[in-house]
Amino acid sequence: MRRMFLFSLLAFFALTLLFMWLTGFSEFRFGYVILGILFLLSFLGVYDVLQKKHAIRRNFPVVGNFRYLFESISPEIQQYFIESNTSGRPFSRNLRALAYRRSKNVNDTHPFGTQRDIHLEDYIALRHSIYAKKPVEEDLRVLVGGPDCKQPYSASILNISAMSFGSLSSNAISALNRGALKGEFYHNTGEGGISPYHMEGGDLCWQIGTGYFGCRNETGGFDEVKFREKAILTKVKMIEIKLSQGAKPGHGGVLPGVKNTKEIAEIRGVKEGTTIVSPPSHTAFGNPKELVQFIQKLRELSDGKPIGFKLCIGRTEEFEDICKAMLEHSIYPDFITIDGAEGGTGAAPLEFSDSVGLPLEPALIFARLTLDKHRIKDRIRLIASGKALSAFSIVKNMALGADMCNSARAFMFSLGCIQALRCNTNSCPTGVATQDKHLKKGLVITDKAERVYNFHKNTVHAVKELLGASGYSHTSELSIRDLVRGDEMVEFANHFFPDSVINHLHHKS
Repeated sequence: MRRMFLFSLLAFFALTLLFMWLTGFSEFRFGYVILGILFLLSFLGVYDVLQKKHAIRRNFPVVGNFRYLFESISPEIQQYFIESNTSGRPFSRNLRALAYRRSKNVNDTHPFGTQRDIHLEDYIALRHSIYAKKPVEEDLRVLVGGPDCKQPYSASILNISAMSFGSLSSNAISALNRGALKGEFYHNTGEGGISPYHMEGGDLCWQIGTGYFGCRNETGGFDEVKFREKAILTKVKMIEIKLSQGAKPGHGGVLPGVKNTKEIAEIRGVKEGTTIVSPPSHTAFGNPKELVQFIQKLRELSDGKPIGFKLCIGRTEEFEDICKAMLEHSIYPDFITIDGAEGGTGAAPLEFSDSVGLPLEPALIFARLTLDKHRIKDRIRLIASGKALSAFSIVKNMALGADMCNSARAFMFSLGCIQALRCNTNSCPTGVATQDKHLKKGLVITDKAERVYNFHKNTVHAVKELLGASGYSHTSELSIRDLVRGDEMVEFANHFFPDSVINHLHHKS
């Protein structure tokens, strides 16, 4: 078959040349164009037949290349031509549009009713009150810092979740930090350390991961001296120990070598151009007792700043053991960040993203009930991290037990992210998740910083409106009783109406 293809292609090429010579190149208007196209097709066809890596191209020369072309633009085809307003993953078109509109400070209303199927079991609704209140004007904030904290911090209810310089571009980090400065909310550094782009004036929550970037010794372990140098910085308001994250719990962070530039390598203390995979667990501690002692050490080294830890819950008994260690040694974190398995990341093995860890909703409920059971919740703030984009998602997390929320991808949308799903390739078209100099240049820091500020301001205002609709003034008043699930609707009906009435309505419909 391949021989027949080559023979036919060469014969057609030769006949075309003969025809063009007989008619004269000067009279054949597109002669050179056709000649060039035929030459390229001939070359491509010969190359396809001789190459040994792709069976499709060997069996179907030239035409087989369209398969790889369409595969390369599959995300765009899916997003622009196939997905509906509510079916996109991980975020639907409606939610992405909401983030864009709020970041641009334009009309964020929605016409003609909901497009969601509100009769599905996973539908969750807010039980509003007929005695609604006017939304409060004052800012919604939460004080972080237990009895042992010497420098408590007043945090916004919505903050920027962990995203490292390396995963995100320098322009993106600068814009996020400037937006945080104007909006008076904090910016989590991610485990990649504190870069110059984090120091634009915004408050920081410095995350310490298993790689100890920014406080790392020559062997990759924790360095107390380097830690203290940065922990006492004025803009470092909180310090978070990352035990695990939702998108890849038990795996460790991944920085692809293509994104590991000289500058990033110097900040992290690693070799340039190499793929950096953080260890799956910490070397500074290895059990609950050592964890709480490490918390106490960081509190002392930072002169009493709020210290907490972040985790995706897997084995619930291990979280119980940490709570018992807190009680036994009288050492408590100032906050705990619960990351759901639906959390985002720039790079992770598919099996970890799809199949490891508890989703945020049950994990958050479990963590809150466990802290309440041990009577230590009053010392500790709970932070929810995982797909918090709309005001309702924030209110829902608060009702399930959180004191405040962190969001990463929502703030990426405010920077202009289009969910191109290329975070791990260094080819992000919007300049958000790339180290390519030409691509990140398209992200204008001053413009995007304003959008980060607008998104936060408008989303928090929407939270205030939902609180007012519920008859509340602050998120601390919310409880799980303010929510109802789709699968609870039948139970709701059974509770208020006798079976005879329900059967009558069912037959009548």
